[in-house]
Amino acid sequence: MKLNFKHLAFLFVAILTLHSCSEDDDDNVNEAAPVIANFEFGEGSTHSAEPVAYKGSDIHLEAEITAEATVASITLDIHGHDLELKEGEVEWDFEQVFDGAEYMAKNPEFHEHVDIPMTAPAGEYHISLTVTDANGNSTEIEGHIDIMEPITTSEMSIDETVARGSDFHVEFMIDAVNGIHNVTVDIHAHGLEVAEGEQEWDFEQEYEEGLHGETSAEFHKHIDVPATAPAGEYHMMITIEDENGNTSVIDTHIDVTA
Repeated sequence: MKLNFKHLAFLFVAILTLHSCSEDDDDNVNEAAPVIANFEFGEGSTHSAEPVAYKGSDIHLEAEITAEATVASITLDIHGHDLELKEGEVEWDFEQVFDGAEYMAKNPEFHEHVDIPMTAPAGEYHISLTVTDANGNSTEIEGHIDIMEPITTSEMSIDETVARGSDFHVEFMIDAVNGIHNVTVDIHAHGLEVAEGEQEWDFEQEYEEGLHGETSAEFHKHIDVPATAPAGEYHMMITIEDENGNTSVIDTHIDVTA
């Protein structure tokens, strides 16, 4: 009888242990998926929550994560759809899994900065953040961000025809998130016949006054055309440079008349 009682006691303990393990497994399975709150993203330098960022800069992203089980991984995906590629641009997609020690916790705070290549096309990008816990439960949150050029200009107002010996005006607005460094105007012609009393005319000037360091400014200038300039079509190139060395170029033409 003692032997049987001992065997029964071991059996009872084993059953209790198995039942307890089973309950633990059920608890793990029933744990809720992670919760992502206050997901925000924007310009990195100012930690802005406005969903706008700039080429050649970075995106600031952060979110509060609540998880009943330890977080196993956080995946960030950024990509665009059917964005037009201009000369020198390359399609840009970003995906990274964050599984460092600082995130392998039950309630981590996600905070990262992602660099945007200067060669990325401007436009709307889709962002998704996926949090997966140790039990395989996952939650995804999505949003969109506009990636913009660091320098933008309004439509330009310009006198397309100018009589030599007079002047013409050029006017447009400049927005530069990094600040304007300067604006250079270059005017030249190719192959114009130089008649007696005329002199070949090339114009190049750099402008800083009222522009340097400003993030938004009006460019409004009057440019004199010498009376001796040959008549014909001239090419004009306006280059705006920001404080980070980024440039934006406006190409246009003017007709000089006799």
